[in-house]
Amino acid sequence: MTAATEGGAAADGEAPEGESLRRVAVASFIGTAIEFYDFYIYGTAAALVLNQAFFPTLDPVTATLASFSTYAVAFVARPLGSVVFGHFGDRVGRKSVLVASLLLMGLSTACVGLLPGYGTLGIWAPLLLILLRFLQGIGLGGEWGGAALLAVEHAPRKRRGLYAAFPQLGPSVGFFAATGVFWLLSAGLDDGAFRSWGWRVPFLLSFLLVGVGLFVRLKISETPVFSKVRDAQEASKVPALDVLRRHPRELLLGSGGMIIAYGLFYTATTYCLSYATGTLGISRDTMLGLSLIACLFLAAGTWLAATRSDGSGRRRLILAGCGLAVVWGLVLFPLLDTGQPALIALGVGGALFCMGVVYGPMGAYLPELFGTTVRYSGASLAYNMGGVLGGAVAPLVATRLQSAFGSASVGWYVSAMAVVSLVCVLALPETRERELA
Repeated sequence: MTAATEGGAAADGEAPEGESLRRVAVASFIGTAIEFYDFYIYGTAAALVLNQAFFPTLDPVTATLASFSTYAVAFVARPLGSVVFGHFGDRVGRKSVLVASLLLMGLSTACVGLLPGYGTLGIWAPLLLILLRFLQGIGLGGEWGGAALLAVEHAPRKRRGLYAAFPQLGPSVGFFAATGVFWLLSAGLDDGAFRSWGWRVPFLLSFLLVGVGLFVRLKISETPVFSKVRDAQEASKVPALDVLRRHPRELLLGSGGMIIAYGLFYTATTYCLSYATGTLGISRDTMLGLSLIACLFLAAGTWLAATRSDGSGRRRLILAGCGLAVVWGLVLFPLLDTGQPALIALGVGGALFCMGVVYGPMGAYLPELFGTTVRYSGASLAYNMGGVLGGAVAPLVATRLQSAFGSASVGWYVSAMAVVSLVCVLALPETRERELA
């Protein structure tokens, strides 16, 4: 009996044991929630405080750009993490690689909370910050693909969208937790205490969360689909090269399809948080509270689209989300510029709902585009290459566009990203009926 069948999971298309699938769903959900919490607290800190803590000698706009640049470093590192962790995930197994990615991500995050600022270390402070952010990116680059495969490769074919919804909900919960912790600290501390030490607390909590994640992940079994490949000794020797040789079209178009999901999220959260507090004069507490409300829209869109994709098809729902995003990009900043909290919540929440409709089905769609021997590398690379164009660049471009042409130009930029993703997904096939083996 293999490790997979001992864990109670069945091969693709068979009826797995409910207890095992529930354990896998919980493990994939908790792992991604913790990893994305780690990732998002940096984005919130970058918007609120890192510019003053690590770049105090620069003017406000340049300091904000510098802060967002350190934020972008992780997105550049994420494809590298996909290659490194994908290599071992496709050769050694999904489970062990997920444990390593969690450790790297969690410890790098916690160290940011311990890092002295510019006033203590001088130029070394931002340089070490960049290094830790780079390590964060490598860790997260290996996380999503493994978590998605953990759910998809354990699930029966007609329920892959449902079980892939659990790791896809991780970012919603991680973002909610990250924003919630910052909101509590901002509300409970005066501005001086928040800027001197309060912002470090969310990073230090990562020490505890890593322990929780390891406890959960060490209890799951290897996926049955990969176990068959390993037992047959059919693993790819260099998975990343095999992806480029055998799946270049899926890789490039899948990356393009992810651009709007990243673009919407990081424009509507990191950039809009900075824009609203810095340019519109909205209080930090108010914007963090509105971000918490908007996060519920993201969770709703993700769950609705992911679970419906088993019946309606992944591609159709992703295209619908891209189409909605084209329209909402033009609505987002007029709503923000009213300065009214209810309309700001509607604008950001609507953007995150559109993102969720695209993002939810991607948990099953990207893995289904690639063969088993290169699935970890292929899905991870597509996911994270889209992040370079949609996530790393969005806050930087938005800051420049707004300062030069006004906020409406940022909305047009979001709509343009949605059109790019729409065209890419139109060129890809439907995948829900594919066998994974």
